[in-house]
Amino acid sequence: MTPISRRRAVGLSVQTGLVAIVGHSAAASRGQPVATPPPTAPATPAAAPVYSTGSAVPWDGFPRQNLDWVREVVGASHGNEAKVRELVTDHPALANAVWDWGFGDWETALGAAAHTGRRSIAEFLISKGARVDLFAAAMLGYLDVIKGLVEASPGIQKTRGPHGIHLLAHAKAGGDQAAKVVEYLESVGGAGDPIPTQPITPEERGKYTGQYAYGPGPTDRFNVLVEKDALWIERPGHTKRGLNHVGNDEFFPAGSAAVRIRFDLASAVRTLTVVDGSMSIAAKAL
Repeated sequence: MTPISRRRAVGLSVQTGLVAIVGHSAAASRGQPVATPPPTAPATPAAAPVYSTGSAVPWDGFPRQNLDWVREVVGASHGNEAKVRELVTDHPALANAVWDWGFGDWETALGAAAHTGRRSIAEFLISKGARVDLFAAAMLGYLDVIKGLVEASPGIQKTRGPHGIHLLAHAKAGGDQAAKVVEYLESVGGAGDPIPTQPITPEERGKYTGQYAYGPGPTDRFNVLVEKDALWIERPGHTKRGLNHVGNDEFFPAGSAAVRIRFDLASAVRTLTVVDGSMSIAAKAL
């Protein structure tokens, strides 16, 4: 078809359409039946964009590691070797996973294996790239490493591991293979010293228990409770932490001796304040 022919065809088509519209309107105005035009075919919807062609959809916080995996592998490293191997085989970067159990009580997967004496788990994690630290070296019986660190940094043997567990306990967890480390640490002293705390009676514990809110949300609160003859603090949905009494209605949570939890019981409304360096959070008893 020539360009002129195409223009004529288009013009005729437009003219025919206008005639049809005019005729439809005229018939309707006379009350005559009007033929219904055929429905227009719906447009084909555009294909949804593809955001991932992999085997998983990214999680909240991606590209950081999935926090559920992190917590699971650190927890499993306390004794569930099969689960550790499964998780780290699927996600090798988890060999260096670190979890904060609360108030800065950080623990690596290797650290969990170290204080529980799980040598085979520790060796597997190291084979996958886990970073050996002071505590793992003590449990594994690396005497030369421990000696070298103590000589290079006198007093380092007093450093505490996850949950506030001292270095000597890690060495003792290593059994016979770490016996020489135990002997050495006992000779230099300080590796098993307890953190000074004050005794607290069952009656005294009871005066701190209850719920303390610091915000309007259902989880914006702390629960202070007594379990197994000890005082604990927890935020709903999080791991509860043991409280260690240092006197004058003041405590520190397990594994975080630098943090202070202070109670004011003398006011009309009891309060609990968490102090972590320059940060403080005050909560009122409900």
